[in-house]
Amino acid sequence: MLAAPHNCSLCPRLAGFREDNRKLYPGFFNAPVPSFGELQARLLVVGLAPGLKGANRTGRPFTGDYAGLVLYSSLKKYGFTEGEYDPEKVADGGGDNFRLMDCRITNAVRCVPQENKPEPSEIRQCNGFLAAEIKAMPNLKVLLALGQIAHKAVLMALGLKQSAYTFGHGNEHQVMNFRLLNSYHCSRYNINTGALTQAMFDGVVERIRSRFVGS
Repeated sequence: MLAAPHNCSLCPRLAGFREDNRKLYPGFFNAPVPSFGELQARLLVVGLAPGLKGANRTGRPFTGDYAGLVLYSSLKKYGFTEGEYDPEKVADGGGDNFRLMDCRITNAVRCVPQENKPEPSEIRQCNGFLAAEIKAMPNLKVLLALGQIAHKAVLMALGLKQSAYTFGHGNEHQVMNFRLLNSYHCSRYNINTGALTQAMFDGVVERIRSRFVGS
């Protein structure tokens, strides 16, 4: 199964938090957030988890929060998007004309976690969805893991030894028949502290475009 069911109960803590949020924010999506983009894509971007007032609100990964501005700006710059990204239209349920080109975006954990911190058991429980998704992408050439948790989740999904593939910004690994690239997560915290800049993030996406996923 690629997508978690609307009322997924695999992780009791996250399911309880989801129910609390349905009462607090009845207009939000408040469900496991599905992936965005086509399965035929050659690039899969893997984030951490939906943000409470980001993807948990809109139902689209990296929509409605700061990290999405960084991510989608870079994807647009290197030709992985089409149309105009309008987070407010998506949040209002009206949609926009924005779509991904040869790219798909998902998260290691599909439900919003408390304080944006999923527990190890929740990452494991959700990992089957990521494994099924990778397997269902016949043209996959590059996985871009945003942050160490996403990096480890990808390795878990592939059944690979964690210690053999060190995480670091810009690191690149050959895994099976595709490449795994790392970036620090494009969160507001990482940008504000200088751990990551838009230029650093752009550099990773540009490498993907020029070396692995030619236009």
